[in-house]
Amino acid sequence: MTAGARVAALVVALWLAPRGGWTHGFEPAALDLREAAPGVFDVIWKPSGTVSEALVVRPPAHCRRIAGASSRAVVEGPEFFRLDCGPAGLDGAQLAVDGLAGSRVDVLVRIAWRDGTVTTDVLRSGIEAMRVPRHGVPADAPVRAVLTTYGRLGVEHILSGTDHLLFVLGLLLLVPAWRPLVATVTAFTVAHSLTLAAAVTGVLRVPPAPMEVLIALSIVLVAAELARPPDVVPTLARRAPWVVSFGFGLLHGLGFAGALREFGLPPDRLPLALLTFNGGVEIGQLLFVAALLPVVWRWRPWARGHAWRRLLPAYAIGTVAAVWTWTRFALLWHTPS
Repeated sequence: MTAGARVAALVVALWLAPRGGWTHGFEPAALDLREAAPGVFDVIWKPSGTVSEALVVRPPAHCRRIAGASSRAVVEGPEFFRLDCGPAGLDGAQLAVDGLAGSRVDVLVRIAWRDGTVTTDVLRSGIEAMRVPRHGVPADAPVRAVLTTYGRLGVEHILSGTDHLLFVLGLLLLVPAWRPLVATVTAFTVAHSLTLAAAVTGVLRVPPAPMEVLIALSIVLVAAELARPPDVVPTLARRAPWVVSFGFGLLHGLGFAGALREFGLPPDRLPLALLTFNGGVEIGQLLFVAALLPVVWRWRPWARGHAWRRLLPAYAIGTVAAVWTWTRFALLWHTPS
């Protein structure tokens, strides 16, 4: 590979690499409200561990903090307090988090009502407030809310998860034929669906930080496979890419589970919420594959016979993933136990 090609790969890598090491981004803030009595809510506020600026919950003006009240800016959590919103409750009120503007943090909001129904939403830069839906909706509304909320969350999560998308791109570049590509992507889907379900239901409990390191490392390994000369003895990744995809998919499913655990699952709609979130992830993944396939198909004949062209995406993907691996490992090493 020429020096110019290496420089080009490094430029692409630096452009792709985000400012923080946790591109997957799912160490979100979480705001959980549970209706303890009519109009009275127990609140758990867990700020994101990845944000340096303070995020402050701003409840509706008619609500009063009656326990754990504090005017300080909380940057570590969780914080516990109680809101008394009177007879009006939270129906139709505006709930906001100050400090989100210009940040890369998502705030996952969950409101558990006394009748067992759950309202969920996501706040972020540009959408720092939500209008709480009026309670007392038709009986089938919670089902529609689950389908809409968790489906959207799944799509947004995969499309904002640069590490997952880079892994899928590596698979697209690694597998040249249509049938093995379908088998490879399907194996990845089945694998992350299994660990996602096991993790969010409590069957499997794994600390998320080490999994984030392994997810980044899986992308490094795929990039290394892409960089192997085509005339060498094929490895397992070339002979049976679906096997490798399945194994790495188990890791990525644990990454997806981190988002869903933080967001919360309605206990009465657990299977539906899990299925809908996973469906949203697959929709987002298929959209990404459909958008990239024409580019990959055009790239293959262009790269054929030119080593630097063939190696360019491998070096770019590998450099980015190596940076992620190192920064995530460094954060893991320096995180207090």
